[in-house]
Amino acid sequence: MAQYADYELKEKDWKLLRKKLPGWQEAYMDGLVEEYREILNSPGLSSEKFWALKKRIRDDQKNPGVLITDLRRSTMTWTIQALLNYGVITLNDLCDFSEELQARMKYLTEE
Repeated sequence: MAQYADYELKEKDWKLLRKKLPGWQEAYMDGLVEEYREILNSPGLSSEKFWALKKRIRDDQKNPGVLITDLRRSTMTWTIQALLNYGVITLNDLCDFSEELQARMKYLTEE
């Protein structure tokens, strides 16, 4: 890990994250909406579907694919790691970022 401890935030990576994050979140939420439709279209009582959907939305609101609205440089690495850990993005989504950032995220997600 020592080789990644010295990672310095690159301006290119910061700008790219700010550009890509809204699209990543929108794509993630598109998937959530499809899952919500499945809940609503499933067999069962309307009340059961309502409460299942309410719980699911409440849980999903805590996910970084939905939650991150206040992006900060100081938490950029954590933000990307959280997006990876929650399946909002994959390592392939980082292909335009610096090699250093990609290597750091690969290392952090393999632990």
